[in-house]
Amino acid sequence: MPVAEPDCIRRILPCFWSKRRAFGKQECTASFPASKLPFTCRRASVPRLNMDMWLLVLLFVQLCFCSGYEGSGQYGYGDDEDWYSRRYKGTPWCAPIKVKHGDVSCRTPRGEHYRNVMGTRCKIRCKQGYEAQSSEVVCMASKHWSSNYACREIRCAKLDMPANGGYKCSDGSYFNSRCEFFCSPGFSLKGQKTATCQYSKVWSAGVPTCVDIDPPKIKCPNLKDKWAEPGKLTARVTWDTPEGVDTADGILTDVILKGKPSKSNFPEGLHKMSYTVFDRAGNKGSCRFTVRVRVRRCSSLFPPDNGYMKCDSDGDNYGANCEFKCTGGYELQGSAARVCQYGLTWSGTDTTCSPMNINVGVRTAAALLDQFYEKRRLLIISAPTAANHNYRFQMTNLQHAQCGLDLRHVTVIELVGTYPAQIGRIRHRLLPPGLALQLRLLLQIPQRSFQMVLVDKQGMDKQRYPFPITAAELFTTIDTFPPRKDEMLLQQEAGQTCQS
Repeated sequence: MPVAEPDCIRRILPCFWSKRRAFGKQECTASFPASKLPFTCRRASVPRLNMDMWLLVLLFVQLCFCSGYEGSGQYGYGDDEDWYSRRYKGTPWCAPIKVKHGDVSCRTPRGEHYRNVMGTRCKIRCKQGYEAQSSEVVCMASKHWSSNYACREIRCAKLDMPANGGYKCSDGSYFNSRCEFFCSPGFSLKGQKTATCQYSKVWSAGVPTCVDIDPPKIKCPNLKDKWAEPGKLTARVTWDTPEGVDTADGILTDVILKGKPSKSNFPEGLHKMSYTVFDRAGNKGSCRFTVRVRVRRCSSLFPPDNGYMKCDSDGDNYGANCEFKCTGGYELQGSAARVCQYGLTWSGTDTTCSPMNINVGVRTAAALLDQFYEKRRLLIISAPTAANHNYRFQMTNLQHAQCGLDLRHVTVIELVGTYPAQIGRIRHRLLPPGLALQLRLLLQIPQRSFQMVLVDKQGMDKQRYPFPITAAELFTTIDTFPPRKDEMLLQQEAGQTCQS
């Protein structure tokens, strides 16, 4: 019997395959007429068979080409679970695995078409940033997988909040989230500024610390400018103690002042002051200011020639008083005292010391002595003749000590001879004989013997010498007089001394 070509048989198999459940009730040719057979089938020499013969042929084709067998790897019914359950009744079946954010690969013990049967092992792989709860699961007899297999997003531990600061994250604590740290005002970040959640669930950097490194702020008073009061060289300056401000936690130590405190008297000039304050972290803040005290001053005064000047306060400041005195043998001309006024001018008139104008034409010895009162000391030397040995020795001795005599304001008066031939002399000025006699009589000086009389500035007879003395002995006696101590201080201040 001629046989159809194999290709023709393969082409008509689907007809019978799709009509397997209606087999025996209708003819294949009814649904697949010969006119629609492939061209090669129509050309083939196919014998004309009756219905019974066709049924045998179809049965043979089904048995040979369409039947599957266990272990063959063929699964003719696809995913029809009902059919699978009927054919393999009692075989465990796990639900299909669907993994979000990942993929799965399974290996079954009985071939690919026995998917998810008991013993099937599936490996779970998650996308980057996710992790599987279990890397491999097994289909159990209970028709459940051995464990949860979902892909969960990788998450790091929650970051601690830095003291006196905080952080902001792009995606919380999840994988690849970037957190940026910041500090409160007044604090500075110490450590890494950012941290990223890594695949290992560990942050790329630790939590930094916020450190108070900013110094506190303090503002000092402005320049304090004060004028000294009259007669003073100082001024009382006051100000309010400044308060510090901390940019961090606001806790400060006491404010420390370097310099005189407020309400103190400051002398003339510039005085640099400073305040310092510390915060709790030990940072230091400081500020500086200046106190200036000014003194109104008149133009400088100087002692007159052959005179002295003594001033209180500073000598030329507002309110200062200056007194003038002349040395022995000189008389004061002008103001004896002058005051520095607010307008920075001196009161009174200029002061000078002029040589004494001794009037030898007076009628009495008392009038002559009055001209020396409180101005000069007198050393009266009396001798009967100019040839007197004691007189000559004494005058020679005194000539070499003229500087010492002038320093001690001593005027020498000579009375030589006896009346009416006696001569009186004050340096180069001669006294009338009558005036010289009155002087001897007033001071009770004998005419016929040598004698010296020392009279102080108040006209008192202080010492008598019947014999000549040295200049040193005379000066020692004068220096013990009470007024002489003040004179010595003035002369020392003025630099008046004798070289020998």
